[in-house]
Amino acid sequence: MTRMRVLVTGGAGFIGSHVVEALLAAGHEVRVLDALLPAVHSTSPTLPVEAEVLAGDVRDAEAVEQALDNIEAVCHQAAMVGLGVDFDDAPDYVASNDWGTAVLLAGMARMGIRRLVLASSMVVYGEGRYECPNDGVVAPGPRTPSALRDGRFEPPCPRCGADLESGLVDETAAPDPRNVYAATKLAQEHLAAAFARATGARVAALRYHNVYGPRMPRNTPYAGVASLFRSSLAAGQPPKVFEDGAQRRDFVHVRDVAAANLAVLDAVSGPGPVEAGALRAYNVGSGTVRTVGELALALSRACGGPEPIVTGGFRLGDVRHITASSLRLRTELDWSPREDFDAGMAEFAAAAMRV
Repeated sequence: MTRMRVLVTGGAGFIGSHVVEALLAAGHEVRVLDALLPAVHSTSPTLPVEAEVLAGDVRDAEAVEQALDNIEAVCHQAAMVGLGVDFDDAPDYVASNDWGTAVLLAGMARMGIRRLVLASSMVVYGEGRYECPNDGVVAPGPRTPSALRDGRFEPPCPRCGADLESGLVDETAAPDPRNVYAATKLAQEHLAAAFARATGARVAALRYHNVYGPRMPRNTPYAGVASLFRSSLAAGQPPKVFEDGAQRRDFVHVRDVAAANLAVLDAVSGPGPVEAGALRAYNVGSGTVRTVGELALALSRACGGPEPIVTGGFRLGDVRHITASSLRLRTELDWSPREDFDAGMAEFAAAAMRV
């Protein structure tokens, strides 16, 4: 492992703070650039004293230039996440995720920094991998409001209308973002790939699946499903599960995600599968398929709270099934998830949430 001076954007956030700790434990020098927005951090975040912390926004070229000074590699975690409230959020998502990434990449290009680990997301795929008994592998289109209102949650084959079998999606799948957040994450990847081609940089995009663990934010319109369930239980209320609860997901612990960042940082630092002048994508998932309903029940039991309620409600931006094949990350970079799901749920149930 090459020890480096690493900038972590969004390093005070949920995933970013764990990445900071993993980098420091591995012997890297770490600088954090975080906007420390009151909507995200109502109290001052606690970061290891070994990390240098700069308050600044990745959309601010001056702040970015200061943060990049004497840096050798960047882990770009800063982003606006979640589905948001409605389409009025679109300008904020584009500004935070795409404009901010463009400013960061322009600064890296000027300062000769050629190693980047980008936090991407499984949302770039849209729906996951589906196979029809008649037509083979197919890509169903977005589910219609009328079908969802009628409780027809499973997408049918777009060719013959047959029931589909869901499977694991790998990095070769065509992207198909289904909401504003997803579109901005894919745009981040395209910007990073253009940066790699223009500068000869080594760039890796980590497509996180559903991340959970300590320091998740409390219930907000931008929070993930695990956070929403945990917030309900903390208030003594049952988790409310959309659709029928059978949506298939891959829930991966935040410490495993931080370890993936370490492995990929090594890969962008020298010869190997991440080639100069190109972006290489990696799924980051546990490798175990669970339903949203199973997550809610496991968390309810770990919290000793009321059991979930399946509401039949839905959000148009949600996809039905998306589960990861992380085989590329496991085989190329010798990464594997270490955290046990049940132990992780028990820890998450007892952990303080970020406010």
